[in-house]
Amino acid sequence: MRSRRALGTVALLIAAGGMLVACTDDDPDGSEGPRSAESSSAAAESTAPTPTPAARPPRTPKVGACYRMAFDAALAPTSGARPRDCAEPHTAETYRVGSLDTLADGHLLAVDSDRAQQQVAEACPGRLSSYVGGDLTDLRLSMVRPVWFTPTVAASDKGANWFRCDAVVVTGSAGLFRTTGSLRGILDGARSDEVAMCGTAAPDAAAFDRVPCAARHSWRAISVVTFVARDYPGAAAARERGQGTCEDAAEALADDPLDFEWGYEWPTKAQWGNGMTFGRCWAPD
Repeated sequence: MRSRRALGTVALLIAAGGMLVACTDDDPDGSEGPRSAESSSAAAESTAPTPTPAARPPRTPKVGACYRMAFDAALAPTSGARPRDCAEPHTAETYRVGSLDTLADGHLLAVDSDRAQQQVAEACPGRLSSYVGGDLTDLRLSMVRPVWFTPTVAASDKGANWFRCDAVVVTGSAGLFRTTGSLRGILDGARSDEVAMCGTAAPDAAAFDRVPCAARHSWRAISVVTFVARDYPGAAAARERGQGTCEDAAEALADDPLDFEWGYEWPTKAQWGNGMTFGRCWAPD
């Protein structure tokens, strides 16, 4: 017999110099003979204070750089993490670096202003797929998510004007999965299953947590349910939308088409407003 399992959805939102003093030697060539008035004058000029060179702005991040950071650090607006070899375990990888537009109506915006931060929030998500591969459905069925950073106010005052987009692999409700190797093109190749979305239990179970399929799991997200409406259709309509789609998707994967389980999670109104305008189908794995 068929076992239907209608599921509510659980949101997965990530949101996240000293002064230099130059001196010259009074006798640079090492001689100690008498000096003429002309040479004494030149020596006097040489001992005049040398202008302090302008401080160089902090280094701009590089695409392909990897970092190791905790979940909370990935949600912060700035990052102090240092790049590390991507062959070593890490939790974030830079997939885009751009320049902030901090000039508005002739005024310079602070790097931590709402307008500057909104620029980054709009620029980063749309470029994730071009780096990790796959299409929008592949991304929605994975645990790969974008996070972004800007310079600190202090670094901005020294000339830093970049923004940085990183790809992370989420695990559970508040964790980052450690990976080795680059995430570039990972959704296109054999490694895609490492970061695919799985569950520790059925999605309506108390023990359910989303994890990468590389981790221990018992259920898998198998399909995406899309909606035509631009506005939230209501809970009842959202629930009804995916019933047949998810049942068919699970049946196609089942060993016994007369005895299988499936699950469907649909977006709440709040999640719809935050950009989750789709549902997911689940099946035991």
